[in-house]
Amino acid sequence: MKKNSLTLFIFIALILGVVVGYIYNVTVVETYNNKIGAAEAKIEVLDNKLVELKDTTAQLYKNLKKERVAQAKIRKANDVIRENEVEYFTILSDVFLRLIKMIVAPLVFTTLVVGVAKVGDIKAVGRIGGKTLLWFLSATVVSLVLGMVLVNLFQPGHEMHLMLPDSHLGSDIQRTAISLKDFISHVFPKSFFESMANNEILQIVVFALFFGVATASIGEKGAIVIKAFDAIAHVILKITGYVMKLAPLAVFGAITAIVAKQGLGILSTYAVFISEFYLSLTLLWLAIIAAGFFVLRKRVFRLLVNIRDAILVAFGTSTSEAAYPRVLVEMERFGCSDKIVSFVLPLGYSFNLDGSMMYMTFASLFLAQAYNIHLSFAQQLIMLLTLMLTSKGMAGVPRASLVVIAGTIAMFNIPEAGLALLIGIDPLLDMGRSATNVLGNAMATAVVSKWEGELSD
Repeated sequence: MKKNSLTLFIFIALILGVVVGYIYNVTVVETYNNKIGAAEAKIEVLDNKLVELKDTTAQLYKNLKKERVAQAKIRKANDVIRENEVEYFTILSDVFLRLIKMIVAPLVFTTLVVGVAKVGDIKAVGRIGGKTLLWFLSATVVSLVLGMVLVNLFQPGHEMHLMLPDSHLGSDIQRTAISLKDFISHVFPKSFFESMANNEILQIVVFALFFGVATASIGEKGAIVIKAFDAIAHVILKITGYVMKLAPLAVFGAITAIVAKQGLGILSTYAVFISEFYLSLTLLWLAIIAAGFFVLRKRVFRLLVNIRDAILVAFGTSTSEAAYPRVLVEMERFGCSDKIVSFVLPLGYSFNLDGSMMYMTFASLFLAQAYNIHLSFAQQLIMLLTLMLTSKGMAGVPRASLVVIAGTIAMFNIPEAGLALLIGIDPLLDMGRSATNVLGNAMATAVVSKWEGELSD
């Protein structure tokens, strides 16, 4: 009954968020939105003039640059005022996300250590890890390729016909490192406590794997550690139960803030792109569920019922991390072995972000289409492989995908300034891909449990 009431409250919060956000947008925020829109329109005109001028030393060029700076200040000032107007709503989601972040790192560490230690020897860890990574790799490839096929089929950016911006024009999003050296350096922690403080899930996973194997190898002394960590994990899960009671408020705050700032007009402005992306996510869901049905049979539908609250939380808050503690509990209720859940689920949050993978392909090729940049089939495959590398360990938090995209598109001479097309609607897209990430990780956990004969009735 409690589970059903939480789902109902989250759903009501979603609806109320849209209604209250719209009212607040019309009555309070619209004035600032109009000023921001006017400034952005002028900036766009100035950018086009700046691109056309070849002589950067001419007085006209300097005047245009000066005017652009003035308009940018107007936009920034009104944006700050707008953020202040909706901060009372964002506080609700910020508090919830902070509490979740407080839980996630110690929960991942303790549960993964217990999971690895219970698995026992390194051979068993390797066997389960191999099956897990096989599923993750397959899901990643399907997500990327499906995204590439659908964006080429739909051509959502084809009608935009944007001019290539000058080199001085860009977005405020910092590019992510994409070199192999930087990736390897990021995987292995130099300090466990630094990784915990920064919620670096991938680094925590690496240390937990070493810690768990070492704990299992020292016999009776290790058993004391395992018992203690198991108790700590249950304490953290109890805290999770308290935090999850705030989920409806967090969802209400997040949705209200988005609609209040952007208005319902954002849905119609990018309706085609948004609808095509969500159609693509629907096809990905069907692919994931079909693959799960092949292994789990009819129990796959029971799994969907079990994780519906977690999916709604991820959808409402635009972060799959927010749903992690809930998924952990529901997978054990579903019948998965606690050692498999503790092992597979943390790995999934670093290696198996299916919704984010599809979005990154979809968005990168959308920007190429918008600027009429033709990418050959070979170049698109290279882009997929690049995204496969750069996305591993990506944080399951809002706008993390944009950071990865910013670093990847630069390799293919796609203007970084194009990300401005996505920033406005990214919260709406992030909701769908975060929910998909939760589904993908839950399905992976259930399938690996079944493969290992650790799925009870």
